[in-house]
Amino acid sequence: MKKFGNILWGIVLIVIGLIIGGNSLGITSINIFFNGWWTLIIIIPCFIGLFKENEKTGNVIGLLIGIALLLACQGLLDFNLVWKLVFPAILVAVGISIIFKDTIGGKVSKEIKKLNENKKTENEYCATFSGQDLKFDGENFEGTDLTAVFGGVKCDLRKSIIEKDVVINASSIFGGIDILVPENMKIKIKSSSIFGGVSDNKKYSEKDGEHTIYINATCLFGGVEIK
Repeated sequence: MKKFGNILWGIVLIVIGLIIGGNSLGITSINIFFNGWWTLIIIIPCFIGLFKENEKTGNVIGLLIGIALLLACQGLLDFNLVWKLVFPAILVAVGISIIFKDTIGGKVSKEIKKLNENKKTENEYCATFSGQDLKFDGENFEGTDLTAVFGGVKCDLRKSIIEKDVVINASSIFGGIDILVPENMKIKIKSSSIFGGVSDNKKYSEKDGEHTIYINATCLFGGVEIK
């Protein structure tokens, strides 16, 4: 699915390039700045996100909002009404995601809840309008909480010591979190995302060890990337 998403992005860029080039040479006369063209900035990433992201709720909501705004710009819907409902719709979606965050995901959610209850250490790191570069080289890693608000966090676990299953609670709000994991670790993800998501770019093999890193992510106009 992720590769298909990359193919879609490639097709979109090729089509846009051909249209601009054709217009410049006088071969075509396609107006790419039609009424509501800017809604494509919302629609296209959300549509492609349906194929790339594990968590699709935010992309579905974004796609519906983008289409509603496009129809409004075309005069098919009342623009003022649609615009007034966008922000309340986002708030409702975020609220629903928070309420059901711990009830969906089945076995993974239960394991994350158990690991959070049994955590002995309270390692919490927050980057607000700033950045943090964390390394746990040679340390016994037992889990952590990462928060990025209009900022970025890089958490490097590649040389850490992980002797049991651990959980990383990652919250990204208008920010980004990069988690670099050891090659021999299994990764399981649960995310609640609105206009954002989790990208798992770790290379997996049959040699992955017996322990698992659970990623418990919340993304609001932000992202978490696993490398």
